Amino acid sequence: MKRLLIVALSLGILSLSAQVKSSVSEDPKMDKFINDLMKKMTIEEKIGQLNLPSSGDITTGQAKSSNIADKIKKGQVGGLFNIKGVEKIKDVQRVAVEESRLKIPLIFGMDVIHGYETVFPIPLGLSCSWDMAAIEQSARVAAVEASADGICWTFSPMVDISRDPRWGRVSEGNGEDPYLGGQIAKAMVRGYQGIGDKAYSSNNQIMACVKHYALYGAGEAGRDYNTVDMSRQRMFNEYMYPYQAAVEAGVGSAMASFNEVDGIPATANKWLMTDVLRKQWGFSGFVVTDYTGISEMIDHGIGNLQTVSARALKAGIDMDMVSEGFLTTLKKSYDEGKVTEAEINAACRRILEAKYKLGLFADPYKYCDVNRAKKEIYTNEHRAVARKIASESFVLLKNANKTLPLKKEGTIALVGPLANSGSNMPGTWSVAVNLDKPKSLLDGLKSVAGNSASIVYAKGSNLTADQALEERATMFGRSLGRDDRTEEDLRNEALEIAKNADVIVAALGESSEFSGESSSRTGIGIPDVQQRLLKELLKTGKPVVLVLFTGRPMTLTWEDENVPAILNVWFGGSEAAEAIGDVLFGDVNPSGKLTTTFPQNIGQVPLFYNHKNTGRPLGEGKWFEKFRSNYLDVSNEPLYPFGYGLSYTTFDYSDVKLTSTTIDANGELTASVTVTNNGTVDGSEVVQLYIRDLVGSVTRPVKELKGFDKVFIKAGESKIIDFKINSEMLKFYNYDLQYVFEPGEFEVMIGGNSRDVKSARFTLN
Repeated sequence: MKRLLIVALSLGILSLSAQVKSSVSEDPKMDKFINDLMKKMTIEEKIGQLNLPSSGDITTGQAKSSNIADKIKKGQVGGLFNIKGVEKIKDVQRVAVEESRLKIPLIFGMDVIHGYETVFPIPLGLSCSWDMAAIEQSARVAAVEASADGICWTFSPMVDISRDPRWGRVSEGNGEDPYLGGQIAKAMVRGYQGIGDKAYSSNNQIMACVKHYALYGAGEAGRDYNTVDMSRQRMFNEYMYPYQAAVEAGVGSAMASFNEVDGIPATANKWLMTDVLRKQWGFSGFVVTDYTGISEMIDHGIGNLQTVSARALKAGIDMDMVSEGFLTTLKKSYDEGKVTEAEINAACRRILEAKYKLGLFADPYKYCDVNRAKKEIYTNEHRAVARKIASESFVLLKNANKTLPLKKEGTIALVGPLANSGSNMPGTWSVAVNLDKPKSLLDGLKSVAGNSASIVYAKGSNLTADQALEERATMFGRSLGRDDRTEEDLRNEALEIAKNADVIVAALGESSEFSGESSSRTGIGIPDVQQRLLKELLKTGKPVVLVLFTGRPMTLTWEDENVPAILNVWFGGSEAAEAIGDVLFGDVNPSGKLTTTFPQNIGQVPLFYNHKNTGRPLGEGKWFEKFRSNYLDVSNEPLYPFGYGLSYTTFDYSDVKLTSTTIDANGELTASVTVTNNGTVDGSEVVQLYIRDLVGSVTRPVKELKGFDKVFIKAGESKIIDFKINSEMLKFYNYDLQYVFEPGEFEVMIGGNSRDVKSARFTLN
């Protein structure tokens, strides 16, 4: 029987068309200041505020003579990005506030994605900590360091949901789940900006930029910048929430994505930028394009530079990164009546408001204290935080026969092309890091083990047998240094040192630039040359620990079947080396849990936990059944499910207890489990709450993450974990894009991952 929808006004739930919030400023002082300033501005100067070029050829002491400096003096630049060094930034800012007609300060941005010089794990790895306080702290440290070097705006957090590990930029996001992604988005915004009225109040708080709006992670075939096409219902239920969560947290800016949405590039999509972002969600900050996002629309096939620039402005884009389409064509479009002064004014005002909120009008040099840079960047305190957080991000995928933790004794053979490279530790998009500072895994293990164990090393193989592939994946100077010896010679050297070792640690996987922007792969396994090395190491009969470096989920079916222990360390940041040692030697008990599903093979992709059933689902526990939704050659199951991760101890879950089996629209119930640490080691467990709406007016996922709690439990101790459940948690976007909940039966699932759960049911009246 079709259930009665509880919708719209009867329960105060606003439909999409009704969810309109005011974006009018509540700061009369700011309004008056900007009104007075804009009255003095020419149309050309207003357009100039919308221009965001790259820093180009500016170097310290040369700002006044650069090409960009000439544009700054003419009022043709609103901001610059990716200048490193507070003295350079101060030099350029001086040109803006002393030599331009209206002395409007510039805003300075940078890709501070997962740390500045103190680098934290890549965002995908960071998300696997499931620790919102730690994630917020990582953003806070990044803001302190970046602001000390003159930066007041970061192009982060990146919150794109992705279910396709072929896409390189999965490494920059928070995985496949919208609820978890939303919580991380809020934590990152708080860490960068501060909260509420206190945002930007200090010179170590910077403006965040949520990106890439929208749906960038859903590109077809996992290929970067590719087309996205999906229903709006799916957009809102599965992809849009993390962007909205950042807006709810007060994010100051947003970045448009490269891809098209509904057949229109996001950069020219008025429905996205105005109807949803501003009118529905109430976003009052400014929107910047991604790098050359406006001029790229020419190749999308929707017009020449003048046409696409006008379309971007009318859609709701405020700032043009690099294309200079606004700077070179908007005046002409204005003269021809293709854009209005009101549209130019609206964009200009938003840029000026951001500068005002950052305090740049009150003090253009607020972020230019050269003394801060000397004492607040890459400090021992920051490095200790990064080391601790890195150790929380690692995911123990397998640990047969308690191979781990290692003992700090005997001889350990460290083998692999990733074992002796410090420059790869920070991972992709760590543009401000000093590549000479991070330790290699070899140095990290020696540091943690001290003199108690002997660490011997051999490279064992190159990263790949394909030199051209390795060269394509080199960026930011992070080449591993290819060894000219033959594959056999390299492998024999490794086998020789393994003969006298007690245990072998194999540092294998991807290099840092095998993932990230423009680093999509059709094969996501460990490269063949490394697999051949690993097989030979296993033939020695010695215990082998695979330390896996990766920026994406990988296909590890053979490794899981044959290698005793697998520790996924992602790219753990500038302090990763010793953090890996902390976990390998048991000084830290691993607690990371996957935020992306690991497939058995590439043919299962896309594979994600919160999928929907078909009308012919495969029966539980079965591999294949004719005329059911399955494969002939592999089961439907992942290798490692979402939420999965082992520990050096074991956690047992009781049955789920509910305080009630029914609730009404205004009520709530509590779901509880008792979690017991049955091992001999203290540890942290991420207790995860999933809910399934069993019957809906539209099809619903088999389960959805609705809560989690990372809890520390001592050996032998039990803790009761409670989750409050109310009707707000049961809402979704229905066929008419109304945000509703529906009465009926629901299943509650609680466990240590999305697969292994205990269940109970309740009814919403």
